[in-house]
Amino acid sequence: MLVLGFAMLPLRSHISVSTAALVLVVPVVVGSAIGGIKAGVSSVIAGFLVYDYGYIPPYKTLDVGTPQNWAALVVYVIVMLLVASVVASLDSSRTEAQRGSEAALHLSELSEHLVGDRPVDELLETIVSAVHAVFDVPGVSLLVLDEGVLKVVASAGDPLSDEELARLGPHSGQPISVGTDAESSGELRTIALSASGRAVGILALRGLPTSKNDRAVLNTFANDAALALERAQLREQALRSKLLEEVDHFRQSLMGAVSHDLRTPLATIKVASSTLSNRFASLSNEQVAELYYLIEVEADRLTRLVSNLLDITRIEAGVLTVLPTPSSVQELVREAVNAMEPTLSAHRVDSIVPAALPAVNVDPLLIGQVLINLLDNANRHSPTDGVITVEARREENQVVLSVADQGPGIAPNQRQIVFERFAQLDKGGRAGLGLTIARTFVEAHGEEIWYEDAPNHGARFVFSLPLADDTGPLR
Repeated sequence: MLVLGFAMLPLRSHISVSTAALVLVVPVVVGSAIGGIKAGVSSVIAGFLVYDYGYIPPYKTLDVGTPQNWAALVVYVIVMLLVASVVASLDSSRTEAQRGSEAALHLSELSEHLVGDRPVDELLETIVSAVHAVFDVPGVSLLVLDEGVLKVVASAGDPLSDEELARLGPHSGQPISVGTDAESSGELRTIALSASGRAVGILALRGLPTSKNDRAVLNTFANDAALALERAQLREQALRSKLLEEVDHFRQSLMGAVSHDLRTPLATIKVASSTLSNRFASLSNEQVAELYYLIEVEADRLTRLVSNLLDITRIEAGVLTVLPTPSSVQELVREAVNAMEPTLSAHRVDSIVPAALPAVNVDPLLIGQVLINLLDNANRHSPTDGVITVEARREENQVVLSVADQGPGIAPNQRQIVFERFAQLDKGGRAGLGLTIARTFVEAHGEEIWYEDAPNHGARFVFSLPLADDTGPLR
């Protein structure tokens, strides 16, 4: 104002009093637009002094002189005050509208985050971080009621002190400000997050947004956050319920399979041992040897069942560990066949494993169990005196093994479910745990297992194994 007033002094003789008043409007408008109503009023006072001192005769005094000059000065002050008020009001409205638009945009973005399928913990952090950042609140904490005690589950900015947390307790008896209907400076306030008529949490804020629009948007956001939090909690409850149902279904299936698979070997062992212990039974040497053989075979069968149960427990617990080491394919097949020899006595096993096959990088215990489970499956479904064929060949960067039998095979519509736990097959028998464990152990090596039709309508289970770094055969 002073700079403009002094700059026009050389032109004072060429401009009228009213023209000078119009020119001095500019600083008032600029001051009101930049600094608001206070700056506008200050500009009016400064303009009044410059206008009276430099442009209303007599000059260089505050004496106004004629009534016409008094009228010009009064009109100037009134007009300038009105201009300052209007400009400041428009600027304030523009700023408020811009702020409201930005808050609405943030609310829209936050709402998109809230409606997504996010875990409860992540959602809680999103809520407090959003309130802290968007609404410029010094500190935000989200509390939930756990067994009658309020606990902080997420916070941003200044945390709650132990004293403040005690004040928020449902039985503290200490007053606390609730809602956003009044401004507060650093005062602790709470906003209830409720949905479907029940409380899901409490937002504790250290102070409130200064803008009324921001406080209104904060209330809207709190409602959206409550709905999102309730939905996330219900989703987790549904997931837990579904998990419990699956665990219960697995337990029932496991008990059914175990009781079914245990019944036959236990009954056989019981009959054989009772016959052997009967002092009055007249048995030949061949009959005694056969009974001992039955006990041995069924005991091995029980051992494999218990081993499968332990394996499936490790798998379900997520503690399956693969320890790969270069291994000979011939040795893997030989050990598996030897382990199954008492059980496979009624079937001939043909092993077609070239000596020149390269070593494979596998966990020998796991792959050995895969071969044992596949041999046991072939043994149970092959006819008496049937032939079980174990074959290995190299294909590009892997070795492919297969175990084939001469049984009835598997119908095409059931080949996808044969590897699932306790699958019931149309042609009789239960897939049990053996094939499920075989698939899990093979896939743990990053490889695949699948079913093929074998010659003479038999079943062939095929799986791949990775080559060791040194592709030469192990001796």
